[in-house]
Amino acid sequence: MKFDVLTLFPEIFDAVLGESIIGRARKNNIIEINTINIRDFSSNKHRKVDDYPYGGGGGMVMMAQPIYDAYLSVVEKLSYKPRVIYLSPQGRVLNQEVVKELSKEQHLILLCGHYEGIDERIIEEIVDDEISIGDYVLTGGELPAMVLIDSVSRLIPGVLSNEESYSQESHYEGLLEYPQYTRPYEFCERKVPDILMSGHHENINRWRRQQSLKRTYLKRPDLFHKLTLDEADKKLLEEALKETEE
Repeated sequence: MKFDVLTLFPEIFDAVLGESIIGRARKNNIIEINTINIRDFSSNKHRKVDDYPYGGGGGMVMMAQPIYDAYLSVVEKLSYKPRVIYLSPQGRVLNQEVVKELSKEQHLILLCGHYEGIDERIIEEIVDDEISIGDYVLTGGELPAMVLIDSVSRLIPGVLSNEESYSQESHYEGLLEYPQYTRPYEFCERKVPDILMSGHHENINRWRRQQSLKRTYLKRPDLFHKLTLDEADKKLLEEALKETEE
């Protein structure tokens, strides 16, 4: 999996994506992350990449030429067109289904905007998809790009130690993750649930499924109402909610 990021601030990517799981995957050549500084392609001697918007208004707009030339530097030697994503508050919201979709790509180009946005003609010319990480305003597209890279990379074979590491995480199947515990057995007078100490794997898996259903129902009803539950899951949830009421 290859990511090429068109950005005004390339240095911040290595600081975040050079550590932990993602950093290890890069060192093992499982994923490749390249940053391209848009300023390097400015035709202005002062490396200017923005200008006042036509029609007036506050703020500045990133110019088309530096972005386009930065894009060409990535694709000019390729025999295919990578999928180009513009990180934008106007895009579809990133969720686990979108992450799964993007993980099937071999090459993504991520475009990070700044100021009041980018010249619309760039979106029309090269962008295949616009993606937002939420309904709030950020100063630029770098943080959304890193969120996208991190979430997508986790689904690339070999990045995590085994499939179970992500297939049972929150949101992977539309459910929140079950509670997790580690040593010590007792902390602040709270003990680990007895079921987890039983060694009975079938019962443990049943309990975990039940807790995932309960958590999703109580904490994220918006997610829960998108689920299609079979009779077994309905019974598990009913039992869990009854215990809560008691």
